[in-house]
Amino acid sequence: MTPQPQSDHLLNHIDGVWTASASGDTRDNRNPANTDDVIGAFTESITADVTAAVDAAEAAQPAWDAIGPIERAKVLTRAARLIEERIDLFAAAITREQGKRLSEARGEVTRSLAILEFTIGEARRINGVTTPAEEPRTVVMTFRRPLGVVGLITPWNFPVAIPMWKVAPALLAGCGAVLKPSPLTPWTSALLVQAFADAGLPDGVLNLIQGDREAGEAIVNDPRVAGISFTGSLPVGQAINRAGANRLMRTQLELGGKNALIVLADADLDAATDAIIHGAFGQSGQRCSATSRVIVDAAVHDELLSRLVPRVQAMRIGAGDQDWADIGPVVNEERQVACLTAIERAVADGAEVAVGGGAAELETPGYFVQPTVLDQVAWDSHLAQEEVFGPVLSVITCEGYDDAMRISNSVKYGMSGTIFTQDPARIFQALQDFQAGMLHVNRPGVGAYSHLPHMGAKASQLGAPECSPDVWNFYTDLRSACIRY
Repeated sequence: MTPQPQSDHLLNHIDGVWTASASGDTRDNRNPANTDDVIGAFTESITADVTAAVDAAEAAQPAWDAIGPIERAKVLTRAARLIEERIDLFAAAITREQGKRLSEARGEVTRSLAILEFTIGEARRINGVTTPAEEPRTVVMTFRRPLGVVGLITPWNFPVAIPMWKVAPALLAGCGAVLKPSPLTPWTSALLVQAFADAGLPDGVLNLIQGDREAGEAIVNDPRVAGISFTGSLPVGQAINRAGANRLMRTQLELGGKNALIVLADADLDAATDAIIHGAFGQSGQRCSATSRVIVDAAVHDELLSRLVPRVQAMRIGAGDQDWADIGPVVNEERQVACLTAIERAVADGAEVAVGGGAAELETPGYFVQPTVLDQVAWDSHLAQEEVFGPVLSVITCEGYDDAMRISNSVKYGMSGTIFTQDPARIFQALQDFQAGMLHVNRPGVGAYSHLPHMGAKASQLGAPECSPDVWNFYTDLRSACIRY
């Protein structure tokens, strides 16, 4: 078995070989909880590296396709066992290079395994249908074929789970793949690719390209890449879609969110407070489905804040590997500055800082932001409309259900929507009215289950949802056949 990739020297994995970039350049990988801790250097890829990776994927894909999904699922099953055996290694890597608490990191790996298990179970269901023919002695059917070579471009906030929900269906569908993770989480991605290699995945089927913008653009612009599955910001997703439009490249884009949690006057305020804490400050608010806005009925505004503010004030800020820490750092200086700038602008726009509001200074230098609650936020202000991606929560007052739903739907995004109420009629009305893809009632508004579609609406999503049988509409082509006998 090949040794695990070492954190201090991270390479590309092309055609089964760990190799440095043709550029010879490297970039430091630093611990966001302690910037003095240089985890290592990773190779900075250029277009030539991407070309080699696509070459390998294109050459390996036909043989991988030929063995069929049931045999391919056996390789994925072996990979699942290896990842489960290495869960502590994965969790430690996630915490050290991304910053999330160790318990959150272990939870991410566990969720990744559930996603892989779900995908494996689809091996016997990547099917078509038979349908009546209009002529005698004729059989009519549909079936699926792999899309071809796909580019998988993933972010840093879930460095195992999001690559997994792209890699697993790509491989099961019979595609060749080029994975380009965020340059902020190269080690975790290398561990994932190594697990598939150790499971017996043929060389070249899954290739890893470390790097940033040049590498990503090279994947998108290679005419042999039939589809791009991307998770990240709206502007980058729009650029990918434009870049591939002329050649009709298929895209699957999971983009930003500005998610609302509505608290009506009849809500269980203790349960709502628990959900807000989890949704707004779990993973330091760095989730596309994070609770970014609380829209609360004026009748219970003060009562909710009296519960929420002391809870946030009591949160302990620290490195993710400290068991006592309730919240870790944001991922880098850019995120920290973005959070602090958003808070400053919100205050200038009339919001009031209920708790937090600044950087947190610890003994070790890191990118820490105080968990922050801003009250009296105008529904149409910059903070209420634009994604922050950090532990910054807006509280917006409303007058009843209709006003709450109007405010919730006022943003361009539509990732998730949550409501707390005891009124059954309001519950089912909200499911109709939310302009969002993932809906929650009387529970935290982030995540759900590994077998439920991960999907948004409006500017949050384009293409087939992930973690779903519908994902085959991205990774495969549907064909029809009429057979005379």
